[in-house]
Amino acid sequence: MNRRNLLMSAVLTTATLPLTGGGAVAHAAPRAASKTFLLVHGAWHNALHWGRVAQHLSALGHRVLAIDLPGHGLNARFPSAYLTGAWAKFAEEPSPQRDISLDECASAVIDALKALKGGPRPILVGHSVGGTVITRAGELAPEQVGRLVYLSAYCPVRLKNPSAYGALPESKTDYGHTLFVGDPAALGAVRINPRGDASYLEALRDAYYNDVEPRDFLPFALALTPDLPTALWTSNVVVTRERWGRIPRSYIRCTQDRALVPALQDLMIREADAFTPTNVFDQKTLGTSHSPFASQPALLAELLAGLR
Repeated sequence: MNRRNLLMSAVLTTATLPLTGGGAVAHAAPRAASKTFLLVHGAWHNALHWGRVAQHLSALGHRVLAIDLPGHGLNARFPSAYLTGAWAKFAEEPSPQRDISLDECASAVIDALKALKGGPRPILVGHSVGGTVITRAGELAPEQVGRLVYLSAYCPVRLKNPSAYGALPESKTDYGHTLFVGDPAALGAVRINPRGDASYLEALRDAYYNDVEPRDFLPFALALTPDLPTALWTSNVVVTRERWGRIPRSYIRCTQDRALVPALQDLMIREADAFTPTNVFDQKTLGTSHSPFASQPALLAELLAGLR
């Protein structure tokens, strides 16, 4: 990640989505117990979606950076049909992001970790598919990470990739099946349509933001990128006990999650703990949807701030 994108992502976490009306930004002087957080978004999201959590953490005296992964946020590239609204073509047009790899995303995370010099090693937080990215980053650069935090996130230890977990009986849900556009294999991306009609957006809210009111959901929805490069969904992640397995880790379970359901969260926790029985997950629980950064940002920030 170049310096411009890194700086822009840092600006996004402190200058957007105000805690209350009026556009106020929370600032706090560093404290002796200050922690450093690097926040990694999930599929279709970006640094902007972490804005309220970042502001709360900053107000608690912590150092926070959220980044845009390659292909997301300010790094996104869009199918032409998405810009013109030619929806039939949108279902068939190959993604301009189809060549983005999991290692490219993990490298962006590692670059951001290295840029956060001084103080304790960062707490690396990954949401949803971002869990796969932080898993790969932790394996590649365990010396850069103070703790891994999985926020209702994929931790693909046994089955290696999110798509394999998505095929399990534990992953089954009644929500979200109508959201995906086109054939991911042909497009090179798992595609959604954040510019869809009212019924589509309601289905999106119902699956991923079900505890967020419709009017509050819209700013989050319209900031989404349509294409998740398929590599982030299908690429295998190989972890070792000596590298990823030595990093302290936490899992934040979201009990009202309809996208990555609690049964699947619990399965991945059990598998990871069985892989490293002397270094198991520190488990926390939130009674939220898949998107607590939107529905309960203050509570999520307080939980993160309380981690060892």
